[in-house]
Amino acid sequence: MTKQDLEILLERIATWPTEAQEELMQSIASIEEKHLGVYRLNEEERAAVRRGLQEVREGKIATDEEVAAVFNRYRS
Repeated sequence: MTKQDLEILLERIATWPTEAQEELMQSIASIEEKHLGVYRLNEEERAAVRRGLQEVREGKIATDEEVAAVFNRYRS
């Protein structure tokens, strides 16, 4: 999209009904947050992170060295 295309689109948006303009603003805010904002975990994601951290503390997650050793064993 060129700058000229964007300017034409903005002119058209100015003629839209208020409800459509508000919907566009919500969409733009959502896109901006997704690509430029800080991501906020929901409760399910936060719980998954906590479980993963607990598994690391309990030694249930293989270290990089352990993973490399398994790959090296089967590459030979």
